[in-house]
Amino acid sequence: MNDKQYVRAIVRRIRCGGKKKKEIRKQLLADIDLRVRQGESIETVISGMGSIAEVADSFNETILPKEQKQYSRNRRLKIIVPVVLILICLVSFIYWLFPKGRDIADSKIFDQAQVEEAMKHTIELLDARDYASLQKNAALQMQSVLNDETLSKARNNISDNWGERKQFGTAYIAELVQGNAHYAVGEITVSYENVSVTYRLTYNQNMQFAGIYIR
Repeated sequence: MNDKQYVRAIVRRIRCGGKKKKEIRKQLLADIDLRVRQGESIETVISGMGSIAEVADSFNETILPKEQKQYSRNRRLKIIVPVVLILICLVSFIYWLFPKGRDIADSKIFDQAQVEEAMKHTIELLDARDYASLQKNAALQMQSVLNDETLSKARNNISDNWGERKQFGTAYIAELVQGNAHYAVGEITVSYENVSVTYRLTYNQNMQFAGIYIR
């Protein structure tokens, strides 16, 4: 261990403000340098001065309790403040990621009439089981879902005989914002001969079909 490492380790243990620590550091280095110039080796000087803990304790005994309390308070703040800032950043990031709904009428991306028309067209294609056409305008993650096996199971969970479509109900549409992504999410109830089905359909900001839920 050289003189700078030795002194740095001592000063780190002393419970006082930064200004006084600089003075102590300067004093210790000067004392060591003087003894080295008088012919002592650095090892002999450090051994003679005592262990890091012993030297630090001797300085702490001369520091007023009030100043030591202030040092401890400042040290806690140095730990607490970064932790609080990290927590604030984390909460802000989670909030940014958490989906937030907006009125579709206030959207700068989606047109309500266009989304409603897309919903009805999607349902018509689903009723016609025209999965090829659905896949052409679907987001990548949806394409593997748009097949007869998957969607027939979903239909049969409601009824195995829907009958012909009779009419569309009112469409309720909102914009969903998650991070930088925007989605139009709409619900519409459709009457069939033997059952009424509620569709929840999702479109991304490129108006690609991006999600489906039926009940």
